[in-house]
Amino acid sequence: MGFEELLDQVGGFGPFQLRNLVLLALPRMILPMHFLLPIFLAAVPAHRCALPGTPANFSHQDAWLEGYLPQEPDGTLSSCLRFTHPQSPRNTTLGGEGQNPGELQGESSTMPCPQGWEYDRSEFSSTIATEWDLVCEQKGLNRATSSCFFAGVLVGAVAFGYLSDRFGRRRLLLVAYVSSLVMGLVSAASVSYIMFAITRTLTGTALAGFTVIVITLELEWLDVGHRTVAGVLSTTFWTVGVMLLALVGYLIRDWRWLLVAVTLPCVPGILSLWWVPESARWLLTQGRVQEARRYLLCCARLNERPVDEDSLSLETLSKVAAGEHVVQRPSYLDLFRTSRLRHISLCCMVVWFAVNFSYYGQSLDVSGLGLNIYQTQLLFGAVELPAKLLVYLSVRHAGRRLTLAGTLLGTALTLGGRLLVSSEMVAWSTTLAVMGKGFSESSFTTVYLFTSELYPTVLRQTGMGLTALVGRLGGSLAPLAALLDGVWLSLPKITYGGIALLAACTALLLPETRHAQLPETIQDVERKRPANKGLMPVPQHSRQSL
Repeated sequence: MGFEELLDQVGGFGPFQLRNLVLLALPRMILPMHFLLPIFLAAVPAHRCALPGTPANFSHQDAWLEGYLPQEPDGTLSSCLRFTHPQSPRNTTLGGEGQNPGELQGESSTMPCPQGWEYDRSEFSSTIATEWDLVCEQKGLNRATSSCFFAGVLVGAVAFGYLSDRFGRRRLLLVAYVSSLVMGLVSAASVSYIMFAITRTLTGTALAGFTVIVITLELEWLDVGHRTVAGVLSTTFWTVGVMLLALVGYLIRDWRWLLVAVTLPCVPGILSLWWVPESARWLLTQGRVQEARRYLLCCARLNERPVDEDSLSLETLSKVAAGEHVVQRPSYLDLFRTSRLRHISLCCMVVWFAVNFSYYGQSLDVSGLGLNIYQTQLLFGAVELPAKLLVYLSVRHAGRRLTLAGTLLGTALTLGGRLLVSSEMVAWSTTLAVMGKGFSESSFTTVYLFTSELYPTVLRQTGMGLTALVGRLGGSLAPLAALLDGVWLSLPKITYGGIALLAACTALLLPETRHAQLPETIQDVERKRPANKGLMPVPQHSRQSL
């Protein structure tokens, strides 16, 4: 008897699993509010050099500013430079610095803002850009905060993936909650840019626990027939978090209080862990039969399944555990020791990098679409709902592999289409951007479901941790790739689209997992595939709801 048969006896989908999905919804909503927080936290409002005060009797402010600020090629006033000696506009007289008219007319050299900047605070009362003047020559530091955050997520994905395979999903989920709460609040109290960058990096490390634990903890309690619908349903909570961020960002315009607001939900999350079950699959792989039996009986009771005592006896479970008890201390090297696992791991690494790189590259770029920042964020969140419906229908009929390849191809094509649309065609540019965001979200939803089905139970968390690590590397580079517009305006979109196209081709090299049982051991993965290159086939009677 294997674990799938045990799960069939206690109920592979019912009130127990639904309660689990609801309890694990909170971390799914917290993640996008932190991951996409730089849209508001690091927003750069309109700014210009701080200048001497305008004379009380001077009413033509625009003309007065032209005397201090040079014009850009597009005719706007410079945000980063001022004249070394103010110029005298026609029919006006400048005051405040005591230059004589000859000096005013004769010198047109420029210099960086010596007295700092003045910001338009009509939309944001405070951001990290206004707090520490992360503009102009320092704008790279503003982008770097997002890269530091995702670098922390990268490290955390490795740590939590490995440790949760060693010490359990539930225990490490508590660690993730507590450390996210503490580091989030410390970040909000930062007194310098260095302190903020360090604490945001550590916050990313803590939040990584959610990315690799939640999906696995849900999946390991689900039968084959309901993995798809439950997987897509659970990811809708990410979309809820994206749209909630637009609302919270609209209501709270100060970056410190905004950071506090998106961090405090960790408190009820910590309390909810009292009802979150440990993975019985994982407990059996560790030989902890008594604990696994207790959770299986709880599952049967909530699902109202009558269970024969002999079928869940310690002797029966010990036999199942003997088959599961293969890898005591998983290592990342185990993902590359055998040919099929090595093939799966390398392909997943490429795909995860591209999915994260293109998703965050598009999600963090909310400018130039003819909408304000809050409308754009809400629209980007709303389009994820039909995207998830597309994933649900596609993975059921076309399979995981083709769905993933198709959504990545769609991402690449929409990014390419935006390059062909002129800046004056705002409606077309907005439509393509929203479609690209939808395809990108579809690929993100699919890759989570697909990857968790490719790895065996004994290495699932380790495999998810490795791929999430590479994915977060893509996420950390996405904000920096946006700086390539200084080289060529279209280069960021070409980069995002080109990598998405490469990943679409790579996804076709992965084995299909539709109609397949979750592999339990490395031997299950290495077992010879059937002709359709899938994993272990499921009996026909188990396929009707997949």
